[in-house]
Amino acid sequence: MSRRIVVHSLEQARAAIAAAAELGVPLTLTSAVGAGGSVGPLWFKSLIDAAQTEHPAVNLTAVLDCADEAGTALGALRAGLKCVRFTGRAEVRARIAAIAAELGATIDAEPTPDQLDLLDLADPRSAARAYLARN
Repeated sequence: MSRRIVVHSLEQARAAIAAAAELGVPLTLTSAVGAGGSVGPLWFKSLIDAAQTEHPAVNLTAVLDCADEAGTALGALRAGLKCVRFTGRAEVRARIAAIAAELGATIDAEPTPDQLDLLDLADPRSAARAYLARN
């Protein structure tokens, strides 16, 4: 099972991916809650693509949190993201999930209680490594 790490910058994403590469474990990188509406899908996709260039073999899933913004979730799917978090109404989520499936993508609607948020951590790589090494 892939562990989740919340990233807010390219430096943090690179640190988390490097730690996953060192340990040989899969990784899920997620944006901050609602980041889809503030930073945008293209920014997040660019961040993930740039961060993974140093360790392309890492089994990586990237999740952009679009909160309850259906338009943002659809924009993320159009931008090529393969997983978006959408917390809007169930009937809207079902419609977005159908569109996502057509694009080979998925919708992540469940909260994840066990995740590491790298916000304001002085050494994100060490923190990511320690978190990913836990069983």
